[in-house]
Amino acid sequence: MTRPTVVDYESPPPAPRTTRRDDLAYVAPMGAFLLFTWISGNWMQFYPICYVLKTLAAAALLVIFWRRYTPARWTHLGLGVLVGVIGIVQWVGMQKLLWKFPALSWTSMGADPWDPTLAIHNHALLWSFIAFRWAGATLLVPVMEELFWRDYAWRTIIAPNDFKLAQVGEWDPKAYFVVPIIFAFVHIQWLTAIVWALMIGLLLLRTKSIGACIVAHAVTNFLLGAYVLWTKEWIFW
Repeated sequence: MTRPTVVDYESPPPAPRTTRRDDLAYVAPMGAFLLFTWISGNWMQFYPICYVLKTLAAAALLVIFWRRYTPARWTHLGLGVLVGVIGIVQWVGMQKLLWKFPALSWTSMGADPWDPTLAIHNHALLWSFIAFRWAGATLLVPVMEELFWRDYAWRTIIAPNDFKLAQVGEWDPKAYFVVPIIFAFVHIQWLTAIVWALMIGLLLLRTKSIGACIVAHAVTNFLLGAYVLWTKEWIFW
């Protein structure tokens, strides 16, 4: 006599196996963005066109691969806004404090600020670029970076053979501390970036929500853009 099958309704279904296209979906937008960033960093005369190209390229790749991404939870958005506001205070305040001590110059990579008001002399083109730059930092970069850092990189550190075997926002000390360190490599004010990323990591652990992290990142970037335009401290852009 056949024994009845026992169904365990408490056990979640196994995560789908990762394919190379799943990895590419997360890596390609960030890779394209960093490639154009590297070009503009070495040939500053191409900065405006490179920023436009890297924003459009990353946006196109996000759209192309959108179905490959793990669906984001859009919860705790109010907390995300709060963390984003704290983030701008931390970023600007901490970096300005570090700059007060010449012995701490090693806490940011050397780079000359790019002032668009000196490089673009046509008034309409200048403000068109500034608007595009601000929109890209607010709308595109948070989505691209949070998918890469807090979704893909975090889970890959936990489960290097198949990142989908790790849960979004799963606690792991390596992921929590290593992701901010790698994140710092693509930011000039790297020590400030590490502290900011540790804060966003806490938000992820608390909420398990990539959506909340995207909102926090967007709020920080939006306010940072407003601060730069108000103070003309282009080093923060």
